[in-house]
Amino acid sequence: MAKPVPTDAVRSRPRTWLEMRERIEQILERRTGEGVDVWAARVAALGDIDETHLRSWLTERGITGYPQMILVMERFGYPDYLLASADELIDGQYTDRPQLRPVLDELLLRAADLGEVDVQARKTYVTLVTPKRTFALIRATTRDRVDLGLRLPGVDVGGRLLAAPRLGNDYVNVRIALQTPDDVDDLVVDWLRKAYAANV
Repeated sequence: MAKPVPTDAVRSRPRTWLEMRERIEQILERRTGEGVDVWAARVAALGDIDETHLRSWLTERGITGYPQMILVMERFGYPDYLLASADELIDGQYTDRPQLRPVLDELLLRAADLGEVDVQARKTYVTLVTPKRTFALIRATTRDRVDLGLRLPGVDVGGRLLAAPRLGNDYVNVRIALQTPDDVDDLVVDWLRKAYAANV
């Protein structure tokens, strides 16, 4: 069995939650002129409020998406998986299917050659992000298959490109099923490159 590629050997290493939070805080500051601490204090001043009403209150003030998510978690607490390191999250995804970890490692190595790629670890999958937006998602979907989901607008299912229902995000419209690192061949890398180019 191939040995997992150490995180520091991959140019586009998975970001930690702290790094992701810093980026989200920058978005909040850019949109509102004020940071998480100021907004968290405003939220605290609302007193006893449930999540639904808090989200409505934030939306009325133009705070949506990730910045809203951060402020909701500041108020109600962060899930354990967000406090885990990127390596802990990825290790957790492959604990019961270690033979698939080399597929992820190969995809990360290939993605590093595409350009500026930000690798973000989630609880059940890994996303690949251009400077503009997410272009790919990697998930150990079953015990013997990793799915590479791609954001390829206008591209239809056919050949190795399969339908991608419920892969994790609405923007992923096609997927490629992979079982070994050898499956990450030139054709797969070409589709990965096309997805990057379509979203950069």
